[in-house]
Amino acid sequence: MEKQEGPETAAVRLDDPWYDALADGWGELDGIPAAAEAVPDGGRTPGPAPSAADIYGEVQRGAAFQEVRGRYRRFVVPASLLFFLWYLAYVIAATTAPGLMARPVAGAVNVAMVAGLGQFLSTFLLTWAYARHARLRRDRAALELRWHTQEMTRGAAR
Repeated sequence: MEKQEGPETAAVRLDDPWYDALADGWGELDGIPAAAEAVPDGGRTPGPAPSAADIYGEVQRGAAFQEVRGRYRRFVVPASLLFFLWYLAYVIAATTAPGLMARPVAGAVNVAMVAGLGQFLSTFLLTWAYARHARLRRDRAALELRWHTQEMTRGAAR
């Protein structure tokens, strides 16, 4: 977010692709302003329109949606399993190997403290990795898919 300067100093601009898309006239179809879309047929001849459920079902079966979901699963499933195994190893070691966990590493810091702090660190690293993966591998495709879906449902509402 960045604060805009000027007479409206309380106005805040969000760095959000949806905000930018709407601000850039995304609500206009084929050069027809969004206000003209309120006309029952939007200046077009009415035809049989599919329902929103049909449109979303079609999108869900489409290759673009399956690719976005596949990218999501290829990251989330292994990362979740790895994180869960790391957490389980920590809990099992803490309960079954107290001698190992009590072994000093540096001064009063022992293996259990280092592993516990490692849990926090791995949580933050996993969150960062997920956000990076989403930004680089899924967000643009999901945004394009959503735009396409919104245009299809807007056409069905006429």
